[in-house]
Amino acid sequence: QVQLVESGGGLVQAGGSLRLSCAASGFTFSRYAMAWFRQAPGKEHEFVASISWSGVTTSYGDSVKGRFTISRDNAKNTVVLQMNSLKPEDTAVYYCASYWNYRDPITKRDMDYWGKGTLVTVSS
Repeated sequence: QVQLVESGGGLVQAGGSLRLSCAASGFTFSRYAMAWFRQAPGKEHEFVASISWSGVTTSYGDSVKGRFTISRDNAKNTVVLQMNSLKPEDTAVYYCASYWNYRDPITKRDMDYWGKGTLVTVSS
């Protein structure tokens, strides 16, 4: 059974940092690209970041470039999103997702598996 379980969300003040983690199981994690999407209330899913199976190639949404960093540990089946200089507009539910064959750009329709999400709230 495929599982992607996000953790690390919470409430933080603007300018602060959070570290989101996603623990994967039930599939060959090291062979899948991974991504983070987010969804703010009343809005569509927005691409945040992606990383190739090897971790060598990454991509970021324009709104988070220079502030967020995606990384992965294939030995631990985890992917991490380090979020710095957070802004109120970063408030959303953040989802971890996996997909076969790294490519860029991607949309939510390209994902094979999804986590249930973790809420990030940034106060002004």
